[in-house]
Amino acid sequence: MYARALVFLLLCGWLLAGGPARVCAQTPTLPVPNQPALQTPPLPPAKPAPDTTATRRAQRTASRRFIRFDTEAADRALLRRYRYSATVPDSVAAFREVRELVLALQADSYLTASADGLRWSHDTLRVQLYVGEKFRWARLRNGNLGDALLTRAGYRERFFTGKPFEPNEWTKLQQGILGEAENQGYPFATVRLDSLELRGADIAGRVLLDRGRAVVFDSIQIVGKTKTKKRFLTKYLQIFPNQPYSQQRVDAISRLLRQLPYLQVKAEPEVRFAQGRARIFLLLEDRPSNQFDAIVGVLPNSAPGPGQKKLQITGDVTINLRNLSGGGKQIGLQWRKLDVASQLLDAHYVHPNFFGTPLELGGTFNLYKQSNSFLTLQPRLQVTYPTVRAGRISFFTERRSSRLLADTAGTLKTLDKLPDNIDSEYTSYGLDYNWNSLDDLLFPRRGFLAAGQAAVGTKRITKNSDLNDTLYNRVPLRSTQVTLGVRLERYFRLGRNGVLLTRLRGEALVNERLFLNDMFRIGGLATLRGFNEYAFYANTYGVGTVEFRQFTGADSYVFLFADQAYLRRDLATDKTSDAPTGLGAGLSFRTGAGLFQFVYSVGRSDNQQMSLSNSKIHFGITSRF
Repeated sequence: MYARALVFLLLCGWLLAGGPARVCAQTPTLPVPNQPALQTPPLPPAKPAPDTTATRRAQRTASRRFIRFDTEAADRALLRRYRYSATVPDSVAAFREVRELVLALQADSYLTASADGLRWSHDTLRVQLYVGEKFRWARLRNGNLGDALLTRAGYRERFFTGKPFEPNEWTKLQQGILGEAENQGYPFATVRLDSLELRGADIAGRVLLDRGRAVVFDSIQIVGKTKTKKRFLTKYLQIFPNQPYSQQRVDAISRLLRQLPYLQVKAEPEVRFAQGRARIFLLLEDRPSNQFDAIVGVLPNSAPGPGQKKLQITGDVTINLRNLSGGGKQIGLQWRKLDVASQLLDAHYVHPNFFGTPLELGGTFNLYKQSNSFLTLQPRLQVTYPTVRAGRISFFTERRSSRLLADTAGTLKTLDKLPDNIDSEYTSYGLDYNWNSLDDLLFPRRGFLAAGQAAVGTKRITKNSDLNDTLYNRVPLRSTQVTLGVRLERYFRLGRNGVLLTRLRGEALVNERLFLNDMFRIGGLATLRGFNEYAFYANTYGVGTVEFRQFTGADSYVFLFADQAYLRRDLATDKTSDAPTGLGAGLSFRTGAGLFQFVYSVGRSDNQQMSLSNSKIHFGITSRF
């Protein structure tokens, strides 16, 4: 009876007062009633012994302490459900074990549980444990909250009617209510119970929200040397003057800013409240992000033609201009010479805050020429919405057009079956998703990156005038095609300067009739190291990477890597699979001209042995300004 009255008074005093004092809507820590007062009784006297190894071992064994709980017979079966150690190394651990058991009981609705008596008997701590009754909710009613707000906070009436009273669940509900209030313009709100009633072991009451003063955003203030315009950041972060304060948007500021390669966040954002307004201070600096790359590759020419050398030179030139005029606009161009007769051209443009909205408009263009076989053009237009919680979501449309090059030798007219390459068009519509929590976009040490893409569209095969028309009789000229892609990266910090990178990349192309120029091309420095650029055709592939980087400076490191891939090619006359492996090492360091990178790799596949004669060397300089 006394214990029940005590818990009722504690609950009334704490819940009616709204818990401990609270600042900026931070959820108060729930005090547990009737905390065990574990006052340490005198320890057993220690016996002197000679200082020898055997004696010290015996002392450690003798210093062990045992715990014995004396409780009512009806409660002994209950205690078997809790895990605790009856043997502990010392007296401090014994008191800690008792305290954790009492707290676990209180968290499981036994609010009056306590350790009423503790005494030593030689090496055994005897504890008089009181468990008490299990308290439960009679009913928790809605006080002054809107039903929608309470529902979003996780409240369901059935969860608080006839259910055990668990302090952690009540705290979770408090946090949910406060979170909703913080995102609706009330950062100083508090939550409390009102009209508290205790009938036996049943607790009833009403949940009330004291919203406090309403707060709106004032403005964003930039501190530091940066050309980035405040107008752009206001729209990018979606923090507009005179809109209700949202803690969710404030918490997302650092993550969103770290996704901009041209900005360096020097400190966490600071919020200052005054007269019902909140002003955000951002400490930023510009970082070199405009990029000029020139990489040269030296590869063996496996089948040199007349007048060609046994070694072939490949090239990769990239130009990226970011944050044009301080408004976040980006433009880029990449040209790659893959072999003697094959070339690739990529171009892209990004325009953020399109027409003053949070939307980002982007366009890309890809051109790929495969020696004298075919030419593929692939333009793409997409609209991206950078969300606060869910990352970046993009909707896009893409048109892929592939054409056979002129048949100067007249070989197409003599074919009695369709060639491996075909004239086709593929128009698709899709969804792209990207989530980024990397601590640094250029040289990450920790964090996670996830990206996925799915598209569906119609593929049309165009008849080539140089081919016999009857060859198309059994080929579907119009069909549905699906494209899927995924990329997952995780960075782990190892020691002070070590970083472990794990990566998984893959794509799949699904269609009832595929040709060689429909497929993905992988291999080389960007996808599968240890092999020539674009050495493999595949309609389905996956590449797993493990790479260890040892940093010697902010942007300098040496690394070891292993790439393991699985490839599948499903042609009408060629259904094959392969599991190539690439191994290698490299280094990257800062020079006066830019960032120098050197990569040495070897690879093994069904068509290539792992040997030094097939090794690949890539080196180049990346200049950022």
